Amino acid sequence: MSLLLKDRVYTMESPTAKRGVYPLHGYKLGLYRLPITLDEPLEIQSVHDGLKNTFEMDTFADRIYATYKWIEKNMDDPDAKGFEQVELSITVEIVTGEVVDIIYQIFPIEKFGDPEWVKDYREKADHFAKMVMDTILRNTILADKMIESLIKTEKISETDALKKLQELTPLAQIVPDAKPIPIIKQEELAVAGKVGQAWKGGGIKPGPIDEEYKSKMGPSAPHVVADTGVSLKTWGREGADNGIMGVWGEFVSVDFDICIADGACIDACPVDVFEFRDFPGNPASTKKPLQIREPDCIFCLACEGVCPPVAIKIYEMK
Repeated sequence: MSLLLKDRVYTMESPTAKRGVYPLHGYKLGLYRLPITLDEPLEIQSVHDGLKNTFEMDTFADRIYATYKWIEKNMDDPDAKGFEQVELSITVEIVTGEVVDIIYQIFPIEKFGDPEWVKDYREKADHFAKMVMDTILRNTILADKMIESLIKTEKISETDALKKLQELTPLAQIVPDAKPIPIIKQEELAVAGKVGQAWKGGGIKPGPIDEEYKSKMGPSAPHVVADTGVSLKTWGREGADNGIMGVWGEFVSVDFDICIADGACIDACPVDVFEFRDFPGNPASTKKPLQIREPDCIFCLACEGVCPPVAIKIYEMK
């Protein structure tokens, strides 16, 4: 996103702190609004946890803070007379919600004492702030959401969307394992006196679908249906080999590790929500009735009632 911000660094003042209007006290500011949603607690937690070993991370209310620190020295020899060093920092603030705002402020150097000998402080702070932003957008669940948005708005393929995101974030540092599945405490998994256990794969998963899957499985990358543009949310999906597919669909939810692709749901649906698509590598079946028109569901429950292994659960949209 540093590329988009090259002409968006400016100074503004405001007495209020409403969304989109921030108290900046006249300091140099970088602000960018992303057309994506980040409001689920587990997703917010995953951003924090994924980068906590790279930046100093913190959260408060609906905000995530990522701080980068660096050391400046007035000379190379620490034993030389007059040697000084100072630790400087820049914090990037992510405001979550129905849209995502990313903000940073560059404070006067006096905030860190009186190191007037530091050269190009503002330029360095600006560069490091954009590096933090790019790293967040390339490595966390925000990357998946940005790719999904680019596919929808610009009508491009997933490969082209990924390429564009890479072009927009040239300062990104690659952080392995920066999209962890959030760990849910065992007591939070308790349902009717039992603790939910994640399925570990191997063979066909027994039905029925767990109706509490959203609280037991971590959210995974969404799947965008190429020909309809529908974005299907997924939970518990691991890797890209279809060995463990998890549950797909927020309202028309199908556990594809249970699904045996008998086609009963396709025949029963009066509005053609489902269509067979190939998913080689899944133990239960190598094709699945994908919910390519999930938004068209009329919640008649016909598919739920005819599924032999009980792999489908309908949640009426509110």
